[in-house]
Amino acid sequence: QVQLVESGGGSVQAGGSLRLSCVVSGFTYSDYCMAWFRQAPGKEREGVIGLDNFGSTMYADSVEGRFTISKDNAKNTLYLQMNNLRPEDSAMYYCAAGVNWSFSSGCNSISAWGQGTQVTVSS
Repeated sequence: QVQLVESGGGSVQAGGSLRLSCVVSGFTYSDYCMAWFRQAPGKEREGVIGLDNFGSTMYADSVEGRFTISKDNAKNTLYLQMNNLRPEDSAMYYCAAGVNWSFSSGCNSISAWGQGTQVTVSS
């Protein structure tokens, strides 16, 4: 059974940092691209950052230079390091595994989602 379990969300002030984690189980980790999405109330879910199997990354313009994605294959864990957080980064953040990678749009054809972890940034 494919399972993605996020953790690490919370409340911080603007300018602060958080690191989200996503533990992956139930599939061959290296066969998928991985990504983080977010969804704020009243808005559509948007891709934030993605990572393919060869280490290539794709960032949304709004987070480039502030967010970093990485993974530890030995721990089956994906990370999202978020620095210099802004109030507009407040959202539910979701870990995702996909089967198609595009250098223009990142990780697509999502086949598994985590349950989400809430990030709230106050001004």
